[in-house]
Amino acid sequence: MSAEKIKTELAKQSFFKGLDDADLGFLAENACFRSLKEDDVLFRHGKRANAFYLVTEGRIALEVAAIEGPPLELQNLGPGAIIGWSWLIPPYEWHFQARALEDAQLIQFDGDALFERCEKDPDFGYGLLKRFSGLMSERLSSAREKMMQEWNPPGFA
Repeated sequence: MSAEKIKTELAKQSFFKGLDDADLGFLAENACFRSLKEDDVLFRHGKRANAFYLVTEGRIALEVAAIEGPPLELQNLGPGAIIGWSWLIPPYEWHFQARALEDAQLIQFDGDALFERCEKDPDFGYGLLKRFSGLMSERLSSAREKMMQEWNPPGFA
């Protein structure tokens, strides 16, 4: 997928709404197409985070390891979903696991290149941080709710 095709795809997504043409171009130039087969793991909890992803086709599960048994599915994300904020926040390690529920197509963004740009261009960095902070809040809230529903630990509300 060419940078121009990626840029066109990004311009359609609400997550990137309001970014100027140059910033969309920079994001597209630091992105590539990625394919996953069903059950492929995109990333694992605790491993180094240096990317984020836009789902364009298929479904991806965000999961957390269970003490016993299979991982708990926290969210089931499809086209238009952004996956991954850990590249932006120390210690730069994944907080969840992501696994393809079916064959999937994604756009993968180079977190190292984006982080470098954030450091050099505070306006760009602040704009991304605002976008990702909303995503982090939503994901953490969803994870807490799902864990409470499934595991129902005594003494917690």
